[in-house]
Amino acid sequence: MKVIFGADHGGFALKEALKPFVQSLGHEVEDCGAHTLDMEDDYPIFVQAAARKVAADPTNSRGIVIGGSGQGEAFAANRIKGIRAVVYYGEPARKQVDAKGKTLDMISSTREHNNSNVLSLAGRFLTEDEAKDAVKKWLETSYESVERHERRHKMLEIE
Repeated sequence: MKVIFGADHGGFALKEALKPFVQSLGHEVEDCGAHTLDMEDDYPIFVQAAARKVAADPTNSRGIVIGGSGQGEAFAANRIKGIRAVVYYGEPARKQVDAKGKTLDMISSTREHNNSNVLSLAGRFLTEDEAKDAVKKWLETSYESVERHERRHKMLEIE
């Protein structure tokens, strides 16, 4: 799978650390920037470039975008048709269970239930190891294509 990165100054250092890690997991990496640390850069440029590439090849690619909080980056990515970006800034303080009693974790749920195709990381809230753990789990988790999930995704499609 191709993993497409985009990050501003708030996520630049983490992006640079994650690219070789993702390659070590056997994935191809593409970097949409930023290519240098510029404290005045604008995240939508890099994030939307990455999101457009994911939207163009959703079967064979996923995106990882990184900023200070990850929130604005998710907003920017979700403006691109076909993108389902989710924000990750760490595990919740207490574990959650679904209606069937299955223990949930944030990253697996975003893939299994929501078929997220862009992961927006909070560069200022995650350690490098936390980010690596999340990225590995996110890339390894499959989507559960069941009727209720498909129905909900169709409800969200913008005409």
